[in-house]
Formats: sequence, structure tokens, C-alpha cells
Amino acid sequence: MTAHDRNMGENRPVIRQLDESAINRIAAGEVIERPASAVKELVENALDAGATRIEVAFADGGKTLIRVTDDGCGMGGDELPVALSRHATSKIDGSDLLNIRTFGFRGEALPSLAAVGRLCITSRCVDGEGACLSVAGGRAEPVRPAATTRGTVVELRDLFYATPARLKFLRTDRAEAQAIGDTLKRLAMAEPAVGFCLRDVTGGGEGREVFRVEACQGELFDALERRLSRIVGAEFTANALRIEAEREGFRLTGFAGLPTYSRGAAVAQFLFVNGRPVRDKLLTGALRGAYADVMSRDRHPVAALFVDCDPALVDQNVHPAKSEVRFREPGIVRGLIVSAIKHALAAAGHRASSSVGAATLGAMRPEPQGPRIYQMDRPGAGALSRAWQAQAPAPDALPAFAETQAVFARVDETPEPPPGDAHPLGAARGQVHETYIIAQTADGVVIVDQHAAHERLVYEKLKRQMAENGVPAQALLIPEVVELSPEDAARLLEIADDLSRAGLSVEPFGGGAVAVRETPAILGEVNAEAMLRDILDELDDMGEASSVTARIEAVLSRMSCHGSIRAGRRMRPDEMNALLREMEATPRSGQCNHGRPTYVELKLSDIERLFGRS
Repeated sequence: MTAHDRNMGENRPVIRQLDESAINRIAAGEVIERPASAVKELVENALDAGATRIEVAFADGGKTLIRVTDDGCGMGGDELPVALSRHATSKIDGSDLLNIRTFGFRGEALPSLAAVGRLCITSRCVDGEGACLSVAGGRAEPVRPAATTRGTVVELRDLFYATPARLKFLRTDRAEAQAIGDTLKRLAMAEPAVGFCLRDVTGGGEGREVFRVEACQGELFDALERRLSRIVGAEFTANALRIEAEREGFRLTGFAGLPTYSRGAAVAQFLFVNGRPVRDKLLTGALRGAYADVMSRDRHPVAALFVDCDPALVDQNVHPAKSEVRFREPGIVRGLIVSAIKHALAAAGHRASSSVGAATLGAMRPEPQGPRIYQMDRPGAGALSRAWQAQAPAPDALPAFAETQAVFARVDETPEPPPGDAHPLGAARGQVHETYIIAQTADGVVIVDQHAAHERLVYEKLKRQMAENGVPAQALLIPEVVELSPEDAARLLEIADDLSRAGLSVEPFGGGAVAVRETPAILGEVNAEAMLRDILDELDDMGEASSVTARIEAVLSRMSCHGSIRAGRRMRPDEMNALLREMEATPRSGQCNHGRPTYVELKLSDIERLFGRS
């Protein structure tokens, strides 16, 4: 576009005042982006009015109808015209814009909706008469009496009919309906003491109930857990840890999922500030940082976290839709989230998500069976004896059979673990494919990935040694010279001091070569060249913007992989049991350094069901 094209004419453009209708339509474009935005604003108004039950009905994805009914304090007939004027609100008096304790405070939602749709408000306060006011495209009709119960009903029809250009950019009815449901569910999470109902009334009548949650009474965590179980799913609360921490005026509560209970996208992260659902980069970054040590970068944690603080410590007026906030002390908030989640994960010990075992059982499929013969479920002693004789090995197979029996006898010689919960991972019963340990617990079976489990154990030990006095190193009798590109050698030598604290001593050896003089003692004999190349790959993945601590931990993680029990190594029964005992005593041992589960637990009742025994 040329400069001439931008001019409105040959003459100098004249500055003029826009009329009230145009101003409202422009303002509506900032506040009301789609039907879900209208639902958010109206439900927040209902919550500010003290409602205990809120019902939302919509048609055609909210494009033709949105109706929000609440049992709040209501409004009088003389207040309705004032409520529909711009910047009129009962939430604040304008004297203190920092002390905001309500969802709404700008007074823009209702006039914005009235400017772009056909709005009808019917309301009645506890000691007044019911009244109704209709507005279409910014033009209001006179207030008229109405028969209604206490509370408010806001009905919005033909959203964006006054701004057809905005209407063209809306998505399909199904997508808009999904956005409405997501918005209402987030608000319902923040208010467990309020009942919510969502209906799709497309086609008329009472329509289809999309979801309903009743008010949850009781202690904070119990009410929140019941509400999250209903909205997010019982599987989440069963695989989540309670989070509760305070620091310098900020309080953090909620639930954070176990690392092995994760998603492929950040679609199940629910973050709230003073009860307001937000999508804030600081909070999502802190959440990701809290799981950085226990989760792969292509996985995302599941969490519902609530940050509460004095309103003066947070600016809620950053975005017209109030979906973003700005903290006065962002470092404190980030540190609070990271430390609280890390402590909760450490306290969880070896715990892994139950969904791992469920997925394992789901992958197993029994062979098709004919009619079940119940009298054969529990064979008698005679039947067992005949079956044993029929299945006895042939004479020429006896040597191999005897050798197999001897192997099982050696495994059975391992001491039984004490009863109770002292050893939840049970006692080793064998090893399959020289990769997986099979252990028997009091009520089931545990399958352990020996390499993944030992990798986490070595990593945690390295981190502990690093924090205390540095990782003990063992000197190589002959330094190992590794040829690298000049750029890679320079990158390694830049962090030589950090590597030395980690027990890895690297020195320049001319050109692109480096000499490895010491390696961490805990790793034993390692391939120094392979380890250095893995460290370089990890530094590439981390990027330059990562903190020093994160980069050191990434290096330790790669180093621990080289000192772990490899898949394919045959282990003795005492070694297997020692690994299980160490897992039980080590925090975060339920997942490896990359976030994959280190063990799968199968309950005996599930196994019996799989074989049709229950």
C-alpha cells in the first residue's frame, strides 16, 4: 500500500468524535472475542453477586443464544439502565484500583454485549420488584415490570449481529460450544461452593445437559478434590499430589499430577490467581520448571494450582479480558511454585501413576473363550495329580528341566520382605529378557525396568553428592583424549569448572581435542568419549537461555545414564532386591530422568480378572 492509498482524500483528514454506538462496538471487540468470552463475563458477574447456583444455556455454539441464570443478590429496576452504561459498576468506587477483590471492576461487559447483540436482563433483589430491560445494538427500551424470583437472568441473542465482520471469524458451532464448556469448567474449579449447570438448547426446549456439578461443602482441599474429580476426572485426583505452601504473602494450593501422569500437550493445566482463571506465561513456565528434572520435554504436566495474595501484589488490569496478570514480585511466585511441587514430588518417593498399570492391563487381551465351565475353576487333588503327570517332561528333557528348577530354587532362596508396607515394591522373583525384574508384593506383581530405575537412582545420588561436597572423582591411569570439533571443545571447556564439581575433569589437549583426566567414581568404568558427546547433545537441547543449575542437572542426568545397569545384564537375586530397596528409599524413583515410568504395578485382582478367575 502506498502513502497515497492510505489517505482518505486530497484534503487533510478531519479529526472527529466517534458516536457512542461506534465506541461501544470497538470496546466490545476487545472484551468479547467469542461466545465463550460473553459466558465468562456473565458468569463472573453472577459470582460477584453472591450466587450459589448458576445455570448457563446456549444455542448454536452461543451464536444465537446465551442465557445465564443465577440466584445472586439481583438488581432493582432503577439500576438496570445504569448497569448498561459504560464504566458503571458496583464492584469498586474508583478510589483504589489496586485493592480489587472481585472478578469484574471495569463496567464494560454488559454495555459491550448490548452493543453487539440483543440483550435482555431480568432481575429482582430480595426486597424489590422484578424488572426487565431489553437492548438491541446499543438502543435500549424502557424498563418494564417482570415476574421473576430473586436473582438475575441475562439473555443474549444474535451475538455480533451488529458487527457482521466479527461474526464471520467465529469457528464452527461445535468448536464454540467446546470453548464455552472449557470456560465454565475453569470457573467451576475456582468456586467449589457454587453449583453449575451447562445446557445446549439448540433446537428449543430444555435441551441437552452438557455437564452439571453440585456445590461442594466442607474443608477446602476435600471440596476442591471432589470438584476436580468431577470436572477433570477421578483419575487425575488419584494420581495427583496435594500442594500447599506459603512465601512472603503468596499462598499456593491445589493439586499437581505425578510425572508419569502427563499429557502430550499443555491442555490440562489450570492456573488461577485470586480465584481468577488465567493463562500466564510466568506461571506456566514455573510449572514446567518444577517438572524439568522428572519429565521429558515433549510431555506436559497436569495440574490445578491456585495462587492467592493481597490484590496490591498483583496487577489484574493488564489485559482487557483479564486473562493475564503481572506480579509485583514474579521471582517469589516462580520460586514458590517450583519449590512446592519439587518438595511434593520428593515426598511422594517411588510412587508412580496408577494409569501406567491400567494401560499395561489394557494392552493385554485374553484369547477368545468358549462357554465358561464353573466346575473346572477349582480342580480337585486328583485332577491336579493327573494334570501334573500328563505335563511331566520327557526323559530326554530332564537335564534342562533340572537346570530350570535350580534357577527357580535360587530365586526362591531370597529372604521374604517383612509384612505390611515396609517394602511396597515386594521381593524379586525373577528377571525376564535380562531387562525386567519381576517382584511379588502383598497384593500383586511389580515389573521394574532395571536400567530406567538404576538411572534415576544414580542421578539422585549424583545430585546429592554435588549439593554436599561435589561428586567424588576417580583419576584415570591414562587420560583419555577425545577428538572434537573446535566449537564443541570450546563449549565443553567453558563449563569445565561445573564439570569438575560433577566429578568430570576435562582439559584442553590442542586443537579440538580434550583430555579426560577424572570421571565420577560412582559411574565406575565409562566410555568418556560417548559421555562427552551426550553432554554436548544435552547442552544443545537446553539452549543458552537455561539457568546454570538446570544445565548442570542436565549434565548429571546424561552422566548417570552411562553408570547405570544396562538392559541385557543378568542380575543376581540379591542385586535385584537391593535395587528394589533403594528405589523405595529414593525420591522420584517412580520415573526415570526422562519422565518414563520405572515400574508397573499390577494388582492380583486385575490379573485374576484378566484370566477370568473372578
